[in-house]
Amino acid sequence: MKKLFSKEEIGNAVKRLASLIEKDFEGEDILFVCLLRGSFMFTSDLLRCIRNPSRVDFMRVASYGNGMSSKGSISVTKDLEEDIKGKNVVIVEDIIDSGITLSSVRDLFRARKPKALKICALVDKRARRKVEIEGDYVGFTIDDGFIVGYGIDYAELYRNLPEIYVVEENEKTR
Repeated sequence: MKKLFSKEEIGNAVKRLASLIEKDFEGEDILFVCLLRGSFMFTSDLLRCIRNPSRVDFMRVASYGNGMSSKGSISVTKDLEEDIKGKNVVIVEDIIDSGITLSSVRDLFRARKPKALKICALVDKRARRKVEIEGDYVGFTIDDGFIVGYGIDYAELYRNLPEIYVVEENEKTR
């Protein structure tokens, strides 16, 4: 594996994103929705940098299974516990890849009528985009590459790495 983003670079990106979110919501309450499992570390670090009154809820949406490419559809395996109607909601995602997951979640949330709905993604990977979607707050943009670390997995492994790595082609078959 090849290191793509160091702990320091990730930390700086998280602080920058938190600052942008705080500015946009100027002291208002925010409900952060952590999309499990990949964004749990990112969400935790992001929330520690936010000074706005904040709450967090969790949603689990599956689209990859144990593979390296999207299945093309999603399933909600854990829904929110909070009603988002009339609330400022920031969806926190580890990586925007095909766009299928975020597009589906965004549409689902829009139907629940939040006051504001924003997307915060640590990484925006553009090469394999299948659905038109943009993050409102993006830490890093890359063209392509299968990445792991800092909560992002391959077959449930490598989430514990403190940095983000690109998995080399020959490592995918191990």
